[in-house]
Amino acid sequence: MTRPVFEKRITARPEHIDELGHVNNAVWVQWIQDVALSHWYSVADATHQDDYIWVVVRHEIDYLRAVTEGETVTGRTWVGEAPKGARFDRHMEFVGDDGKVRVKAVTTWAIIDKAAGRPIRVPAEVVAPFMGD
Repeated sequence: MTRPVFEKRITARPEHIDELGHVNNAVWVQWIQDVALSHWYSVADATHQDDYIWVVVRHEIDYLRAVTEGETVTGRTWVGEAPKGARFDRHMEFVGDDGKVRVKAVTTWAIIDKAAGRPIRVPAEVVAPFMGD
């Protein structure tokens, strides 16, 4: 089964660059969150966006190739297997214009019911648009 893939282009700006001349590792974590949230807001039903919020509980990141100032990468994300309780895995990769993967990651997110202020089992209707056919 193929999951729908969401893409977002990002260009490395001067403030993203560390003393080694490439995008700082902490910036990659921010980009992972930005791409994931952009995916959520582009696909999720408006009532789900009002009722729930996602929080990261785990990042597993492989830094494969450097990105320097002015370079543009495409962040690609898709969901993994069906959720387990409140948790849901999201896959991520950032690909350069040359087609080479710069960074890849798997992040685990938990869904929080905003009204209750605590994690809940991921509702089937919330996950359905992310799972594909």
